[in-house]
Amino acid sequence: MTRTDRSAISTETAPAAIGTYSQAIRAGNTVYLSGQIPLDPATGDVVEGDMGVQITRVFDNLQAVAQAAGGELQDIVKLNVFLTDLSHFSRVNEIMGRYFRTPYPARAAVGVAALPKGVEVEMDAILVLP
Repeated sequence: MTRTDRSAISTETAPAAIGTYSQAIRAGNTVYLSGQIPLDPATGDVVEGDMGVQITRVFDNLQAVAQAAGGELQDIVKLNVFLTDLSHFSRVNEIMGRYFRTPYPARAAVGVAALPKGVEVEMDAILVLP
């Protein structure tokens, strides 16, 4: 694969990158989605509300990038969840069930000390386009 075989994915329906990265990179039929935190794409601000609101916003942001790449959340084969408090793990499972159907993607949930902008949840993913 040459460097020309990959392309950046960008959409205004997900938050703009807050650093030196792309929202996603497509390489062949695989798309690597950068980490999404609970930012409102319209304002760039962290959404207000409980952990459920924040997790939902992250899934909505991932969905927007997946759609911009020509896919959907169900095309995700690997999902990584980063939480500053692993007690929210069951809440992630509950909300994830609203966005995915079987077969669910492979997944990791990792407890971390801190995340950008002081948020409590971030997720990144790999999807394979049909």
